[in-house]
Amino acid sequence: MLDVRNLTKSYGGPSGRRVLDGIDLRVQPGEYVSIVGESGVGKSTLLNLVAGLDVPDSGEVRLEEHDLAQMDENARTLVRRSRMGFVFQAFHLLPHLSVARNVGLPLALNGQSGATATERVRELLQAVGLENRAESLPRELSGGEMQRVAVARALVHRPALVLADEPTGNLDPDNAAMILEILRAQIKRDNAAGVLVTHSMNAAATTDLTYELTRSGLQARAPRTPGS
Repeated sequence: MLDVRNLTKSYGGPSGRRVLDGIDLRVQPGEYVSIVGESGVGKSTLLNLVAGLDVPDSGEVRLEEHDLAQMDENARTLVRRSRMGFVFQAFHLLPHLSVARNVGLPLALNGQSGATATERVRELLQAVGLENRAESLPRELSGGEMQRVAVARALVHRPALVLADEPTGNLDPDNAAMILEILRAQIKRDNAAGVLVTHSMNAAATTDLTYELTRSGLQARAPRTPGS
């Protein structure tokens, strides 16, 4: 599903700082992985490259049959719109749209409308426990509710790849746990590939496998033993 090979990225020209060097990452359908690491090691840079928001100096970023590193910006935008879902620390909801219309936005952008789209939005709102808030505006929701809307929006079009960047950073522990549970359950249900970037080891523990990004590269961490 996602196959990253020998990825390198520098900033500041030929003599600039190399942020990523020789990064490899493979995520299969239905697999949910996390990436942890200290600030400044390149986690956000890696996520931006995987999302096609930036291009590497060298290497491959393959999502299904697409090599994002070899595509122009317009082509990458179409792949992001149709095959990726994003959950960020900030909710990025459109304030003038209802909850249902916020969730349905990816469907509209992909040309899907009518009864099928309406039913899909209803399914996702039910999955995140917000079916009774469909007509509410974002300003009428709590932080935890807004993040649940963001999760529903990221998954409504059944993306092949779900990218989550510190999705619980602004939430209290109870809401954070709820978001992480919903995110994992929906990734598994849709057989998507999921990548979570986080500083929280508790959040990372909800994924199938955790990678640590350091100046030396990306390495899988040993699984936690029960009680550790």
